[in-house]
Amino acid sequence: MTALRILLVDDHEVVRMGLATLLEDDPDVRIVGEAGSAREALEACQRLNPDLVILDIRLPDQPGVNVCRQIVERWPHIKVIILTSFVNDELIAEAISAGAAGYVLKQVGNQELLRAIQAVRRGEALLDPQVTQRVLQRIRQTERLLDAGAFRDLSHRELEVLHLVSQGKSNPQIAQALSLSEKTVRNHVSSLLTKLDMSNRIELATYAVKHHIGTYLRSDE
Repeated sequence: MTALRILLVDDHEVVRMGLATLLEDDPDVRIVGEAGSAREALEACQRLNPDLVILDIRLPDQPGVNVCRQIVERWPHIKVIILTSFVNDELIAEAISAGAAGYVLKQVGNQELLRAIQAVRRGEALLDPQVTQRVLQRIRQTERLLDAGAFRDLSHRELEVLHLVSQGKSNPQIAQALSLSEKTVRNHVSSLLTKLDMSNRIELATYAVKHHIGTYLRSDE
C-alpha cells in the first residue's frame, strides 16, 4: 500500500513538530510538507499535491474553515482533517459544510489520531467522539424546533386529536378516549385539515408521525 502523503498546517511550529514526530514512525504515512498560514497551505497543496491535509482551524491570515473549503473545491481528491482545541457547535457545522472529512480535537491520544487518519484514508468521515455528541445534540435540537413549528398553530386539544388520528383511531374512538362528543371530534378534525392544508385523515396521520407528535406532546405537557 502506498504511503498516505500528508501536509501539516498549523501556525505553531511546535505543534507541527509534535504531529510530525507522532506520524513519522507510521510506515503507512509520509509527511510531505508543512505550512504555517493559509497562503502557505494553498501553495503547498498546489506544489505537493498531498493526499491529506491536517489543518488547524485557526490560522493567522484566514480561518481554517475557509482554507478547507478552498482545498476541497480546488483539489477534490485531497482530504482535510480539522485539528483544533475548540469544541464549538458553529465551527463544527461550518467545517462539515466546508467539506472536512474529519474534525478531531488536539487533546486526542496518538492512536486516536492515527485511527482518524486511516478512517479518512478509507473514505470514511470521522468526528471526535466529543464532537459527534455535540453534532447529534445540535441535530436533535433542530429537529425539536422543526417539530414545534409544525404544530405551532394547533391547540392542545387539536394536538390530542391529531395524535389519535395518527394512531388510526376513528372519530367514535377518539371521542371516547377524550370524553368528547363525536360532533366535537369532527369539528377538530375539520379544523386540523384546514390549518394544515390537507385533504384527508391519511395526510394528517402521515404529517403527525413525520413530526414526532408523540414526543412533542410529552414535552409540551
